[in-house]
Amino acid sequence: METTSRVGAQAPAADGTAQAVPSARRTVDGYLLAPFPWYGLDEAFTGQRWLMQVGATADGSVEHGSIGHGDEPSVRAEGSLGNSDKERFAVVVTVAANPVRRSADGTGLLEATSVSSAAWLAGVGLLSYTWPGQMDHSLRDDWLDQQTETAWVLADDLEGSDWSTLSLPVDGVPTPFHYRESEYGWVLAGSTEQGVHLGAYGRGMSAYGLGFAVIQDIGAYA
Repeated sequence: METTSRVGAQAPAADGTAQAVPSARRTVDGYLLAPFPWYGLDEAFTGQRWLMQVGATADGSVEHGSIGHGDEPSVRAEGSLGNSDKERFAVVVTVAANPVRRSADGTGLLEATSVSSAAWLAGVGLLSYTWPGQMDHSLRDDWLDQQTETAWVLADDLEGSDWSTLSLPVDGVPTPFHYRESEYGWVLAGSTEQGVHLGAYGRGMSAYGLGFAVIQDIGAYA
């Protein structure tokens, strides 16, 4: 798969600590270093928006990052997902469309990013807030490793039966996305005309009515 490697992609932290930091303590600095535009939900969404985290290569080049919308999610056990008071959120992941290129130390190559990169980051992002309710905390790392591998396999087969196609507006233009649902929530991924790939995941908020647009002033999130 032509995608950022699992090491280079810097998936959300397995224990959820990176996302659990209150938005007031997150900074916009990393986002401002990105050479590509950031995406979020379009103006039809009028709820809360918040910074999450960025992922960068060893030389500090920002490659991807996430913007949250709605309720800031906490780690939830699978058994609680059916509750009527479940959190409603959608997270948009922006991934720079990078070709195959040399690593910062010149000793190897970094794989190209693709729609699959966005799909994998979104899938792992959703998993970072979930674990089976019957599972002991001490076993969660093993479960997360297994599910992360599954998310990788699914992202590598976007034309497979686990995915359907969903058309959503991006900057007002109907755009095809790969879409799948699970007991944990939903995940989608596609590309934009602005040279970035988009991933998104959420729970309690339907993906079918969403639209995406460039964030005109990411600095306003500070």
